Amino acid sequence: MSKPEFFVTPGYGKQLFDRLHYSQTVKIGNRVETSGQGGWSDDLQFPKSLEDEIAQAFKNVERTLATAGASWEHVVHVNSYHVGGFPPEVNETMAKLYRQYMPNHAPIWTELDVASLAHPDMHIEIRVTAIIP
Repeated sequence: MSKPEFFVTPGYGKQLFDRLHYSQTVKIGNRVETSGQGGWSDDLQFPKSLEDEIAQAFKNVERTLATAGASWEHVVHVNSYHVGGFPPEVNETMAKLYRQYMPNHAPIWTELDVASLAHPDMHIEIRVTAIIP
């Protein structure tokens, strides 16, 4: 088995590492796992609209995957955690971004409604598994 390599996303990831002592990504062989990525900015602020928060979470997943040499094209599994259920704009936004970030494949997806996330302003958190060929 390959030795795990841990990575910290520049910006918000470094702040979270320093404050909470956890990594954003681990790579074992050709498998990459991310921790949950919220729709935060580098200064850990959240957009006003839910659609913008979801879009920022996708960008943060992309940045985090890149630290381990992966991208959305390598993603095979997505877990998304949502506060407030699944109003139509949630799944419409998620589907639109799946098509944008993964135009050549559709990953498996587990979508969960949760009571709360780590920050009171968070409404979504996304974690992924990627396999690099």
